[in-house]
Amino acid sequence: MNPGPTTVLVIAKEPVPGRVKTRLTPPYSPEEAARIAAASLTDTLRTVSALPARRRVLVLEGRPGPWLPEGIEVRPQGPGGLDARIAAAFARCDGPTLLIGMDTPQLTAADLAPALSDDGWDGCDAWFGPAEDGGFWALGLAVPRPELVLGVPMSLPRTGALQRARLTGAGLTVRDLPLLRDVDDAEDAAHVAAVAPHGEFAAVLARSAGAVAG
Repeated sequence: MNPGPTTVLVIAKEPVPGRVKTRLTPPYSPEEAARIAAASLTDTLRTVSALPARRRVLVLEGRPGPWLPEGIEVRPQGPGGLDARIAAAFARCDGPTLLIGMDTPQLTAADLAPALSDDGWDGCDAWFGPAEDGGFWALGLAVPRPELVLGVPMSLPRTGALQRARLTGAGLTVRDLPLLRDVDDAEDAAHVAAVAPHGEFAAVLARSAGAVAG
C-alpha cells in the first residue's frame, strides 16, 4: 500500500468515566458512557490503521489503553480549549496533515479516500469534513497553519461554518468530505450504531442499552 504524503491525526480523550461522553448520562451511567467512548475510539483507530497515510498519530488527553492498536504514535495534547489543542496538534506536523476526532465511529476509509488519494492535494489547500450538528469531524491542511484554527469558537452550531470561513478567508482552496453525524447524545449513538452495525461501537452500545432496559 502506497503510504502517500499525508499524516493522519486523531484527537481524543482517554475514555475515563465522568470525563467523556457526559451527554450520554443519562440514560447511560458514566461507566457505560466511558465504555461507549472506548468503543468509538477503537473503531476509529481501526479504520485509521488501514489508511494509506505517511504517519498515524493519536493526539491524546490522558493515557493509552488496550484500545490502542500497534503502529499508531501517541502524542499528548497541548493545553487550552479545543481550538488551541487542535492548533497545537497541527503545529507539530509538517506536510499535508488530516485531523479527525473520536466521535464518528462509523467513519470508513471511503469517507477519507478523496483526501488520501494520490492526487488528493492537487490544487487543494484544505479538506473539510462537516458534521450534522454544525461542527466539523475532519480538517486537513496541505501546509499546517495553526493560526487558521486558533480562536475559532468551538462546540457551537455555527462552528463548522466559522472554521470553513476562516479557511476560505485566508485564500485557501477548500474541498469537502462527506457530511457525518457526531456521537454526542443517546439519539446520536443509536443513529450511528444503525449506520455501522458491525463495529465495536454498535456491539457495546447494544449491551449498554440492554443493561439500561433491564
